[in-house]
Amino acid sequence: MTKTPIPTDRKPRPRQAVIWEYARSILLGVVLALLIRTFIVQAYEIPSGSMEDTLAINDHILVNKFIYGTKIPFTDLRILEWREPARGDVVVFEYPLDPSKDYIKRIIGLPGDRILIADRQVYINGQLYENPHAIHKGREIVPKLASPRDNTDPIVVPPNSYFVMGDNRDNSYDSRFWGFVKKDRIKGLAFIKYWAWDSERHSVRWRSIGDVID
Repeated sequence: MTKTPIPTDRKPRPRQAVIWEYARSILLGVVLALLIRTFIVQAYEIPSGSMEDTLAINDHILVNKFIYGTKIPFTDLRILEWREPARGDVVVFEYPLDPSKDYIKRIIGLPGDRILIADRQVYINGQLYENPHAIHKGREIVPKLASPRDNTDPIVVPPNSYFVMGDNRDNSYDSRFWGFVKKDRIKGLAFIKYWAWDSERHSVRWRSIGDVID
């Protein structure tokens, strides 16, 4: 049985039209990716052990960039703010001494808080603050005259600023050493691990993938 071809009025498109269609699709994809990265979520890799054991070296995480308000590019303005940064949040921010670098730490002190560290213990407004994620891998307590790591003078957090610390308290370069993080320098809230690689064993840390960061 002979099949009769179905007639069509569709004409072959010029080569330039095909190229433009592909270029438009690629451009749209790039724009959407940039919008998502700028306003919604961004991926980061953990380069150091300052947040162990919450975050390990070579953990890959996603950061919510709109929860503290969407920052308008090239300005300090934020819109659509869901909530203020809270004590205990793990945040990514521009390192105050070099804004080209991103750091990740946990918020300990809020604006107006009075912070005191005595023999590794953190006191906030006169009350002992215990965070279950904080660890100390060393035994020695460093005197205040040698370093602010384990002992500090009272510190009052300025307005629109935050006092941050790494969970690996003995191996974290944080607010104890260089001061406060301005709110407008916070990029977002770390919320989940999407990949984890153990460089020593050259293997994937499967149990870590999908862990919510708290």
